[in-house]
Amino acid sequence: MVQKNDEFKLKITGYTSEGGGVGKFDGQAIFVENTAVGDEVLCHVIKAKKTYAVGKAIKIIKPSKDRIEPQCDAFRSCGGCSFGHIKYEAELEYKAQKVKDAFERIGGLSPEFKPIVASPETARYRNKAQYPVRRENGILSIGFYAKKSHRVIDGGDCLLQPEEFTEIIDIFKAWINENSITVYNEEIGIGLLRHIYLRKAFATGEIMVCAVINGTTLPHCDSLLEKLSSVDGFKTLVANINREKTNVVLGEKCINIYGDGYITDILCGVKIKLSPLSFYQVNRNGAELLYKKAAEYAAPTTEQTILDLYCGTGTIGLSMANSVKELIGVEIIPEAIEDARVNAQLNNITNARFICGDASVAAEELKNEGIKPDTVILDPPRKGCAEELLKTVSQINPQKIVYVSCDPATLARDCARLLDLGYKVKEVTPVDMFPRTHHVESVALLDKKGI
Repeated sequence: MVQKNDEFKLKITGYTSEGGGVGKFDGQAIFVENTAVGDEVLCHVIKAKKTYAVGKAIKIIKPSKDRIEPQCDAFRSCGGCSFGHIKYEAELEYKAQKVKDAFERIGGLSPEFKPIVASPETARYRNKAQYPVRRENGILSIGFYAKKSHRVIDGGDCLLQPEEFTEIIDIFKAWINENSITVYNEEIGIGLLRHIYLRKAFATGEIMVCAVINGTTLPHCDSLLEKLSSVDGFKTLVANINREKTNVVLGEKCINIYGDGYITDILCGVKIKLSPLSFYQVNRNGAELLYKKAAEYAAPTTEQTILDLYCGTGTIGLSMANSVKELIGVEIIPEAIEDARVNAQLNNITNARFICGDASVAAEELKNEGIKPDTVILDPPRKGCAEELLKTVSQINPQKIVYVSCDPATLARDCARLLDLGYKVKEVTPVDMFPRTHHVESVALLDKKGI
């Protein structure tokens, strides 16, 4: 049995669900971060359990054919990326297999799997970033959390974020130091500035800057605005009020300091208004490919009604609205529903209505109203759908269900549940929305059995 501080040669043969390398030594699984399938490493055991051990690669004896040199200096310490050290083609293979494995092992299903859709960009693709702000031992850090901790790694130029974001972070560092702005201490709950939250609308170039504060006012705004005015695309500055002692980044209240408090993007030809609290896919160009695949599966016609559950700000449904008789969207977050209604107005879409409420409750009410959608779109959070919702959807009896998911495990679980409720998975397409991380999006088409 492997013991702590043991050292041995180890061949990496697979990846964990979070993108770490794994190999076997004397029949025991050894998990080693920042390794690639095919690597032969000198492994030092840092934790040993009865059924597995955790190791550290202290030397790459023979590198994998997929291994590359990370382009980011913070790759090994920052918790943002899992795959900065392997070729993108290998990353895509891992993600496609991850989706397939989830369906086979968790769902007991073997639908047709289409080739994974690659992201149009693997760098600078993110349109949103939330930077924690910390001051430790007098040193100011604005960046991202280290792996499995709340220790902030000073970000520098993150290669997943737009270059303007780095410029804005440098501006905040200068503004904080020049004006003695206090920084939040999460252990004792004091200090003003908690996070810097940035969004960019890639289609229009507009940038939102949001300061998350443990207070009610943002001091020295004029000085900050003067500096931000030099950033190409800067449109609005917002303060988000979060006075709770919590790990949740955003509070419920926003105050516009400069501009309208929102930016506008264009996705699949639809104008989208984005406020700080709006949900929006972080990879805009990848989202277009995802939504086009969802539309291909839905195959909307002008005689059909589409029910979009977990609709958020309406992005998926609105991208199909001009092709259907009626679009009904449901979302529990009031601000998101308000944004969805505004987005419909922005695009002169008159055949859409949006309901604020729990998806399960709203679906039951629509069933009782006699609403019979031809297609139901599901795009739930990572935890997937509640069993009651799936039962209600099956009772509504749509011809098709198009299920968009950011978690292959819960997608596979729910597709297995839907099989028992009369729906069979016809086809699944993985879509890489999150290059260099272990996350992968998928879209599944389910038909009524016998169709």
